[in-house]
Amino acid sequence: MTTRILIADDHAIVREGLQRILTADPSFEVVGEARDGNEVIAAVRNGGFDVLLLDMSMPGRSGIDLLKQIKSERPGLCVLVLSMHAEQQYAVRAIRSGASGYLTKDTATTQLTAALHKVAAGGLFITPAVAEALALGLQNESDELPHKRLTDREYEIFLRLAAGDSVSSIAERLSVSVKTVSTHKTHILEKMSLTSLADLVRYAMTHQLLDQPNAPR
Repeated sequence: MTTRILIADDHAIVREGLQRILTADPSFEVVGEARDGNEVIAAVRNGGFDVLLLDMSMPGRSGIDLLKQIKSERPGLCVLVLSMHAEQQYAVRAIRSGASGYLTKDTATTQLTAALHKVAAGGLFITPAVAEALALGLQNESDELPHKRLTDREYEIFLRLAAGDSVSSIAERLSVSVKTVSTHKTHILEKMSLTSLADLVRYAMTHQLLDQPNAPR
């Protein structure tokens, strides 16, 4: 039985690379592509595919916010997140929000087909480290690190601020107002008991939440 795949990524070269990997396996058929959050939602509503291969960082609506909308539109859809972000940044939040698996782009060449086979069969594709983090997440909220108490949108903005993005660039990327991002920034600092952007950056570095220096943005 052929599994129909929709690829959602804003970079044409990435989509082409994924296409090449998937066409080498006769059990997969790529039936469509999406370049941003709006195209993803439109495709989800139209249907016609079994698994969504979803990039976490596309223009407009993206990240956990987009994933949650996808699952609200089609609760039974299998979503395999393919992200440039390291597991410790988004994997647990993605799985808790309904993703069937989380794969980093640097491991896609060797693990993509195995991951897709697993999620298409109704399984969950996660690494042992993510499974352990999910288990540890069952402990009391009071034992969690401050960044884990942020909402999904606050967490996304927190990571972008820590990576050096300006408030205006974040607003443009997320298709929201500068005032909205500034309000989120204030709430983030309050929730994490931090007093400045420099404190926020130090916190992210201390807890290894930033991408590698040469990782694509």
